[in-house]
Amino acid sequence: MKLNYKKLGNYIEACDILNEDMNLTLLQGISNEKYFQSCKSNTVDIDLSKYRVCRKGWFAYNRATTRNGEKISIAYREKDDCLVSPSYKCFRIKDEKQLSPYYLLLWFKRSEFDRYARFMSHGSAHEYFEYEQLAEVLLPVPPIEEQEKIVGAYQKIETRIALKKKINENLEKQAIAMFHKLFDDQNTWNDGTFADLGEIVGGATPSKEKAEYFCDNGIVWLTPKDLTSTGLKFIYKGETDITKTAYQSCSTKIMPQGTVLLTSRAPVGSVAIAMVDLCTNQGFKSIVPKEKIGTAYVYYFLKENKQLLDSYSSGTTFMEISGNVFKSIPTKIPPCSLTKKFTQLCKRIFSYQAKLEFEIIKLNQLLTVINSSLVAC
Repeated sequence: MKLNYKKLGNYIEACDILNEDMNLTLLQGISNEKYFQSCKSNTVDIDLSKYRVCRKGWFAYNRATTRNGEKISIAYREKDDCLVSPSYKCFRIKDEKQLSPYYLLLWFKRSEFDRYARFMSHGSAHEYFEYEQLAEVLLPVPPIEEQEKIVGAYQKIETRIALKKKINENLEKQAIAMFHKLFDDQNTWNDGTFADLGEIVGGATPSKEKAEYFCDNGIVWLTPKDLTSTGLKFIYKGETDITKTAYQSCSTKIMPQGTVLLTSRAPVGSVAIAMVDLCTNQGFKSIVPKEKIGTAYVYYFLKENKQLLDSYSSGTTFMEISGNVFKSIPTKIPPCSLTKKFTQLCKRIFSYQAKLEFEIIKLNQLLTVINSSLVAC
């Protein structure tokens, strides 16, 4: 252990205040990406006096780590006071001249902290990371000036990422608006099915028992997590590649650049565009678009019809849509003149969006480097 590592418990104290006077009504949840968010629970006729108060400048976290994406939900409250679940824990830094809350939040954002919290969680049906375990966390505590310097560099990159994401979101709104303007009137279209949009391709998984089947630089192979964990529109690579031998051992199939990738289970309806030749596991029903239909139309058609996909899904353990059902879903087939026009309209938008996404990936890698460097403080 490095000499400048300190126990977090030396710098924080628990804050246990309930909303007994009912002064607060703003109820917030916490994302496992380490920020506060609107609570998804129905608060109608709920007794808010039993909820926990989180003041501005405090931290709050969800003790439960079971089924939370291998992460712990913890965040710093920068804005006004709010309420959090009674099962959450709140704490504050005793002296912010010794430990910056923003520096501490960077430590919490490290994947190593998530792994530590999961490892230290305990329980049978449900596992919990209690305040006592949090207080035992060891972290480097450099002088406050050094902490602020690190935080400043991190926040500058975060600001650049937020700006690029905002531009990308505006471009996406433009493309969606054009999609609806061109394709909402379907009165003269021909009847068809999803199979008329292109070749529908499933996937498969090589044997997990053979570690040699998986590699860093082989055939690009995706799982639904590669879409859901990144939120990327354009996909170049997944978490792991597979070898040629692995590819030949199962029924997955290489699809060309421009394929529209659709997760068909866990969850149904996440969509992305393949930027390289690749294959997937069985959690996909992807479409290799017909040339006259085009990638742009298929992408937005699937994205804007998630409710339709959900209505054709079924399952007990998790919802899923089968290949045969997917192919036979009825739909209207647009005229080639419109799909070609839409492809041209989207060409520059897609190019700019892909560039922005690539830059965001690189900036996120810089954030990871900064977080990793904290251990050397």
